[in-house]
Amino acid sequence: MAEPAAVLELAGIHKSYGRGSSLEVEVLHGIELSLLRGEFAALIGPSGSGKSTLLNLIGLLDRPSSGHLAIDGAATAGLDDRALTRLRGRRIGFVFQHHLLIPAFTALENVMLPMLAARGRPDGEMRQRASDLLSQVGLGERQHHPASQLSGGQQQRVAIARALVMRPSLVLADEPTGNLDTQSADGVFALMRTINEQQGTSFLVVTHDPRLAGRCDRQIELVDGRIVADTQRTG
Repeated sequence: MAEPAAVLELAGIHKSYGRGSSLEVEVLHGIELSLLRGEFAALIGPSGSGKSTLLNLIGLLDRPSSGHLAIDGAATAGLDDRALTRLRGRRIGFVFQHHLLIPAFTALENVMLPMLAARGRPDGEMRQRASDLLSQVGLGERQHHPASQLSGGQQQRVAIARALVMRPSLVLADEPTGNLDTQSADGVFALMRTINEQQGTSFLVVTHDPRLAGRCDRQIELVDGRIVADTQRTG
């Protein structure tokens, strides 16, 4: 049986700021990492370990100083900004600690935003896709409510639906439950796991919560810009 394809490949990734100056600081030191289709992994480590820098590189929001980075088999080193934006929009979904919804927009309109950015004017297909996703995350009856009228947990569910609307191979979740109470956090985490299991979408979740990290299939620990542990959950 063929091995699952890698949705993320990093080889020899370095990231420095202030390159060539006396103030140059190297933040990431030769990161080697791959994530297979359907994996659900946690990225953990203390503050200042380089997690945000690494997530920005994986999300194609920044470029490495050196090394190989590929998304779904597409190498990124030779791509210009427009091509990177296109690849990011089609292959990567984002869920942030602060959901970044537009408060005056309805849940449906917020979910449609990535499609509007890619295709322009809204159409029936876009609305149906967004509506189906909101039903999937348990908000079918709230889709026409402004985001400002939703609870924190509901807003994060809208953010997850928005992250999935372009059918990405990889979802990057940066402290997705950090602003939620325990019950809401458990619900959001369970939703991401369900999507992962049913659709085969890969997730890389940055979290400081050891309870949630322990429920991921894999834990990748970053310390001082280096991966110091990469373990699979047993049992």
